[in-house]
Amino acid sequence: MTKPRIGFLGVGWIGRHRMAGMLATGAIEAVAIADTSPEMIAEALNLAPGAAVVPDLDAMLALGLDGIVIATPSALHADQSIAALGAGAAVFCQKPLGRDAAEAARVVAVARVADRLLSVDFSYRFTQGMEAIAQLVRGGDLGRVFAIDLTFHNAYGPDKPWFYDRAASGGGCVMDLGVHLVDLALWTLDFPAIDGAVAAQLYAGGQPLSASSSEVEDYATAAFTLVGGTAVRLACSWRLQAGREAVIEAAFYGTEGGAALRNVGGSFYDFTAERFRGTASETLASPPDAWGTRAAADWARRLAQGERFDPAASNLVRVAEVLDAIYAR
Repeated sequence: MTKPRIGFLGVGWIGRHRMAGMLATGAIEAVAIADTSPEMIAEALNLAPGAAVVPDLDAMLALGLDGIVIATPSALHADQSIAALGAGAAVFCQKPLGRDAAEAARVVAVARVADRLLSVDFSYRFTQGMEAIAQLVRGGDLGRVFAIDLTFHNAYGPDKPWFYDRAASGGGCVMDLGVHLVDLALWTLDFPAIDGAVAAQLYAGGQPLSASSSEVEDYATAAFTLVGGTAVRLACSWRLQAGREAVIEAAFYGTEGGAALRNVGGSFYDFTAERFRGTASETLASPPDAWGTRAAADWARRLAQGERFDPAASNLVRVAEVLDAIYAR
């Protein structure tokens, strides 16, 4: 059986990491790579020595590839995804799919018409801990989930200038980190819509930001209710002085118990998951867990199996709608 021929657009650390995960499945072939950095291209060629180096997406699509993996600045994601899908290629894109819900909706619409597989790298869904928690929630083991607390504080900020340009990024820490948390909450509950208004506060350098500000936020809180009555609280930040490299949590509280995914010792990669019954806790998952490339590997395998448009891709728009509400768009 012929393996899908894949192009990798953007081969910085994340792009190469996802490339390695896809290649490890044995399901795909890396045919082409493109990046503005010769150093990054050289690193990528170590993973895929036979891949052609091409200047841009147009040159990549001219090769008639089966799929494109997009790991470029956020402002490019929607247009590049649309171009790839329109040319008949499946797409695996880094988050966010679009800088707002309108961009995301356009991508999903093109994927539906083109009948091509579209996925976004929401990798935290694939941690053992979140898979266990989702099973409990969906199976009714926690009763009615009435509250979700979401936290992602990063002691560092992004190292690329475009992250701090609102036109290029679409937003700050909410767009960069909060999007993962919003996706986890909605995915676990089967993507309910927001019920009512969102109360959000955005800060840059400790100062409140207005909705019309051109700055991006480095600290944010938001509170909203989902259809069905679940109250969600979100907090995320860059460069927060929290005494550790990262504070990450997704906690779900129900009428019959609770469960939480939490990072270990400030790690960005190691997580525990616990189930709560009153004051007692039970471990659901613990390190080690090599989860970082599972979303990419899942897309590669599904593509190799011949999967085409998945209606679940429409849920990507629901996630973007929540971010729009946080940003008061």
